[in-house]
Amino acid sequence: MIVENKKARFDYEIIEDFESGIVLSGAEVKSVRDGGATMLGARVIFENDGAYVLGLSIPKYRHDSAEEYDPDKRRKLLLHRKEIVEIQSKMRSAGLTVVPISLYNKGSLVKVKIALVRGKKKFEKREILKKRESQLGLARRLKLTN
Repeated sequence: MIVENKKARFDYEIIEDFESGIVLSGAEVKSVRDGGATMLGARVIFENDGAYVLGLSIPKYRHDSAEEYDPDKRRKLLLHRKEIVEIQSKMRSAGLTVVPISLYNKGSLVKVKIALVRGKKKFEKREILKKRESQLGLARRLKLTN
């Protein structure tokens, strides 16, 4: 796992996930492997010719000599047409959103895990935090008694 979008797991309920390739230059791949990428606020959009990820920030590779480089440019996702149609139909029918969850290596390739998600309400997030705190408190008490 190179980069994980932890905020997305807290803000959204994951319905279904998909594996996708991503179009990157050689310097961008090296920068991602160095651990420089961030996914905070990233999302996936669909246009007539495919799927693109916005908000995925990949800084310039330190040994790259390119003058102009936009770290926040949109990057094309490599999905089959059938997968794109399936995701878009689920988005429209259920009012869902698509966000990138993680960026990882699979062999020599860089892959993106994208997910169909439903936004959580504020009270749902509060409930999760309360449950987490109570479980931590219980674990501490059990640890102290042992």
